[in-house]
Amino acid sequence: MIRPGPRNLITDLDGLLVGNAEDWTVRTGTTVLLPEAPAVMAVDVRGGGPGTRDTEALAPDTLVETFHGLVLSGGSVFGLAAADGVTGWLSAKGVGLQLGPRAVPVVPAAILFDLANGGDKDWGEDNPYPALGRAACEAASRDFRLGNIGAGVGAKAGALKGGLGSASLFTDDGLQVGALVAANPFGEVVIPGTRTFWCWPLEMAGELGGQRPPAALPDPLPSGFPAHRPALANTTIAAVATNLALTKAQARRVAMMAQDGIARAVRPAHAPFDGDTVFAVATGTLERPVDALLLAQVGAFAADCLARAIARAVYEAGTLGDKPGYRDLAAG
Repeated sequence: MIRPGPRNLITDLDGLLVGNAEDWTVRTGTTVLLPEAPAVMAVDVRGGGPGTRDTEALAPDTLVETFHGLVLSGGSVFGLAAADGVTGWLSAKGVGLQLGPRAVPVVPAAILFDLANGGDKDWGEDNPYPALGRAACEAASRDFRLGNIGAGVGAKAGALKGGLGSASLFTDDGLQVGALVAANPFGEVVIPGTRTFWCWPLEMAGELGGQRPPAALPDPLPSGFPAHRPALANTTIAAVATNLALTKAQARRVAMMAQDGIARAVRPAHAPFDGDTVFAVATGTLERPVDALLLAQVGAFAADCLARAIARAVYEAGTLGDKPGYRDLAAG
């Protein structure tokens, strides 16, 4: 039997915490994923405009085998500074590589563009993101909200308000898979002219309000596909996770397969205007040999979890500025 975990969050997985922090004046925020023990991590980048930090260290042929945290942040390039706050916070607690007089945490990061959402971005030379990173660490917990929170505060999703989403999937034999996403895609997550999410068949346990199929099949491309070239102002950044013990090469395969979750939830996906980036995390708390068939199963589950998490991000997000929330729009 396949079912969501007890929270239907990535933190249903053993050994993972998530923290969020927001600046409502700037209309931005930061989300951190903290493993309670160093975890294997990998990454796959598909979008045309990514913004990342320390992703080269995740390659299978590099020295570092496990990692200490992950940052998803708003703020475009400025948001990468959130990782400074996270690394400082972790190092002060002795978390990281023991290479000298203090611990050296390795904390990859990815950012989305939310600089044009109406918030006050006049912060001068000192941007708010290091402080947001530290505050997100302080808030790390097994429980967290979805929608307009953390890295999802300033996000949009096509014509709707984007946000932070998460989902999990458990099997009876102990396998755990989860996803965490800051959904800010150029493409649409809802079939134009309907209230139906593109990924409606994947809904579990009423997490999207009880989706129904559209009355008619959608066009091959969304009818509202923009005819003009938009600003470079999007990106879906995400993490998928499993409790299996994976190598970095295996985790990268899971990240690659999980990218299909974006394609199931967003049309079009991986556009030149997006920086779609998916990390895969393996906590290793489930002791089970991982053959190619099991790896394929985990990748497929991760893709479904990510699609659900993207839809949940939009479903839970409320109206902010000129971007209507899904449920506000549906009620109108």
